[in-house]
Amino acid sequence: MSEQQAEHPYTVVVGVSATSKSPTALAWAEAQARQNGGRVVAVRAWRMPNPQATPSGTPAGRISREQDVEQAAQAALAEDVAAALGADHDVELRLVRGGKYGVLVKAAAGADLLVIDAPRQLLAGPMFAHRLVYAASCPVVVMPPRVSGEPPSAFNRLASAVGRSVVTAAGTAGRPGYRRPTGP
Repeated sequence: MSEQQAEHPYTVVVGVSATSKSPTALAWAEAQARQNGGRVVAVRAWRMPNPQATPSGTPAGRISREQDVEQAAQAALAEDVAAALGADHDVELRLVRGGKYGVLVKAAAGADLLVIDAPRQLLAGPMFAHRLVYAASCPVVVMPPRVSGEPPSAFNRLASAVGRSVVTAAGTAGRPGYRRPTGP
């Protein structure tokens, strides 16, 4: 091991989603770090939930304690990483308070690589990954849904159905009596 590697080992930061749990991104990052003699840092952003308002406009009587929310988020991160990589992993877990974008940009500052799942939200999703690519100080790997095994979103299923309908309509337009072939 060189002096530089001992001082600053090859570091792969993985943004671990609270919804998808990012198993493919974690496995890919671990393999990449192992291949380069480095380490993996699993990062998750967290925030305090907004208290639910009542009809009078005042918050409900049950307000979450910051310490409880943080401990639950830390435990969930540990469970998600262990489920993806096994209980004997050597991944550093880092729970950071803040928004996903800002937390990941800061975490990538000293890293050699940032790995994330493709965002699942239609409006924020593509722009989120795009913004990360331009803001990160290291290369960014985005795991597409087909690689990560994410099921198609409702929007993707709808877009596919509309696309098939448009192609069928265009192919049968102006053909009186045309019937679609039947069979498998």
